[in-house]
Amino acid sequence: MTQPQRTVILLAAGEGKRMKSALPKVLHEILGRSLVGHVLAAAAPLEPAETMVVVGHGADQVTAHLAETTPGARTVLQEQQLGTGHATRVALDALPEATGTVVVLYGDTPLLQASTLRGLCEAHEDGGHAATVLTASVDDPTGLGRIIRDADGAFARIVEQKDATPAQLALTEINSGMYAFDAARLRVALKGLTTDNSQGEEYLTQALTLMLDAGHTVGTHTAPDIADTLGCNDREQLAWLRGLMQKRVNSALMRTGVTMDDPATTWVDVTATVGVDATIRPNVQVKGATRIGEGAEIGPDSTLVDTVVGAGASVVRAHTLGATVGAKATVGPFAYLRPDAELADGAKVGTFVEVKNSTVGAGSKVPHLSYVGDATIGAGANIGAGTIVANYDGVAKHRTQVGDAVFVGSDSVLIAPVSIADGSYVAAGSAVDQNVPSGALGVARGRQRNIEGWVERKRPGTKTAKAAERAADGAAEQRSE
Repeated sequence: MTQPQRTVILLAAGEGKRMKSALPKVLHEILGRSLVGHVLAAAAPLEPAETMVVVGHGADQVTAHLAETTPGARTVLQEQQLGTGHATRVALDALPEATGTVVVLYGDTPLLQASTLRGLCEAHEDGGHAATVLTASVDDPTGLGRIIRDADGAFARIVEQKDATPAQLALTEINSGMYAFDAARLRVALKGLTTDNSQGEEYLTQALTLMLDAGHTVGTHTAPDIADTLGCNDREQLAWLRGLMQKRVNSALMRTGVTMDDPATTWVDVTATVGVDATIRPNVQVKGATRIGEGAEIGPDSTLVDTVVGAGASVVRAHTLGATVGAKATVGPFAYLRPDAELADGAKVGTFVEVKNSTVGAGSKVPHLSYVGDATIGAGANIGAGTIVANYDGVAKHRTQVGDAVFVGSDSVLIAPVSIADGSYVAAGSAVDQNVPSGALGVARGRQRNIEGWVERKRPGTKTAKAAERAADGAAEQRSE
């Protein structure tokens, strides 16, 4: 059987006053996507001919966001927010060619799953209904519209909380507010909507009544997970939904072979991927487009943003942003990888090391207390403790080249632009501003001289002077013996 054409209409025009935010409600994020982005991702597998997002409050911001993240979605402006029925009509009027199934969704239900939408559409299309309501069975239906069924169990109507009888209030099947409609019958019903209600708005639920009155059937499909139907109205609900999604994401990853020591403190964005046999320690955030390879170990206490981590690598107590960590490379503890930091296989970036826009070659080590910026380090090099790559002259950034198997002594400064050729050494404490040729030792420091008696003359009476005096007395006693 050929699948009928499908159209998705997503209602996202509301202001969301309870969010107390300058940002439109649907643009608030949960685990790597905006609220509206999650809904669009769930709807994408339906392969709709058109996806229309109705915008209103913050229309420019929402439209710009969609253009960047979901360019296939079109927007239509609802200049006055006159109800869900009115918003649906505004969208459908912009789609005169739409036929088949029209799915109406909301932009603030981020836990909605593609499988639930697929089930809704199949129940609607297989049943030949004029409309099909996505319902849910809840423990506490307070404040929600109840689904009323007839003696045969068929959908009869929706009763709002304020209009329900005591018997109806005891019902636990509720209306999610999401529907699948037959496009032609929806167009007819929308023309018959009235504003004869306390809010003076056009409600989409009235379309169901009009369809039943016209002799059509309205079906139902129950969401397998009530979380699919949950909306977000304020920051507290946002945090609650984030926690539900965290559990859903973490459970899915663990079922695929990822170890999590403490799922409660592990946050993985829906846009990230984690390979089989990877281990995530407590207090880890995996954000954006991060990809973690098989067998890698992350954490504890690490944040990875848009980072690629190779198989078998280790990232411990580190913050990485737009970086690449090669297979079996090690990072941390207390390291910072900034954008375009690239560690080749087996490389090491250790304690209190910052790397930015630099390549650290295979097997090379930057073990401690160093800054590497705008540099290329070859394979098998060792960068001693306290080394600084001075890449900025106050006007422009310059690059430093460090060759294969180079040894840079501790407490050195490489003043860019400079090249340290393959197989060379830099003496500890050097400030290098000239190229070091292959096989050479670069020494750039003043010769040490000791000024005898300086402490006694310049710091008399200090604890240092007293210590020096004791040392002198002890040396004199040894000589007399």
